[in-house]
Amino acid sequence: MTLRRPLLTTLSTLSHPPTPSLTLTRHLHHQIPLRPVPKPIPFIPDAPTFLTAIGRGLSAHSAKIPSWEALFSLSSAQLKELGIEPARTRKYLLAWRERYRNGEFGIGGDCKHVENGVAELKLITDAPVEPNPYTGMSPRSALATVTHDPGTRRVVVNVPAGAEEPIEGVEGLVGVKGVVVKGAKTIKGPYVEIVKGTGGMRARIRMQEGIWEIRRGHKVDGGERRKAEVRAKRRAAEAKEKAR
Repeated sequence: MTLRRPLLTTLSTLSHPPTPSLTLTRHLHHQIPLRPVPKPIPFIPDAPTFLTAIGRGLSAHSAKIPSWEALFSLSSAQLKELGIEPARTRKYLLAWRERYRNGEFGIGGDCKHVENGVAELKLITDAPVEPNPYTGMSPRSALATVTHDPGTRRVVVNVPAGAEEPIEGVEGLVGVKGVVVKGAKTIKGPYVEIVKGTGGMRARIRMQEGIWEIRRGHKVDGGERRKAEVRAKRRAAEAKEKAR
């Protein structure tokens, strides 16, 4: 019997084990150095707060992570040894670690003035509009409306607790991400609590369980693979019922 060349090549490969250099190359991905540990931000000062913010019950594992450095250094295998289960929970935690490293925060992550897990917000109605150095001020900004004077804009900023004005001044203010102004003078946004007696011009963002959580989707009609089959059977059953 004559063996074809591809099969002979395969058999010869199997009879000779891979060289140590090839084996080392295959395992190089386990030796890639970790990215630097990012610094805490005012809204997320420690590891337990981080786990509380990202939700999915990870706050129950706070005692298993000893420090901020450990939170961003432990591998998936080490997290498994610590008892963080199931695997999808570890994957979710690792994904959020990378998001945090990349500066992709949830609501309140860009607030610099946070006290006891609470960031206070204030609506500034007369923040000046900085004109474009090439085109000047846009016609919309230069136009007076019911809600603002010409050359001004409304912006929601983070202020220290009890402060009436931002300490950075009103020029060049950057608004809090994810927070908008609804109507004339009402602060709106996810997890935003309006301060009573302020007419909607002052609000708070309070740290709470799952404030940054990315919620899992849920299967409808059996998921993507069986969706067409399940719906076809349902339509057939409905048509049969109507024909009676």
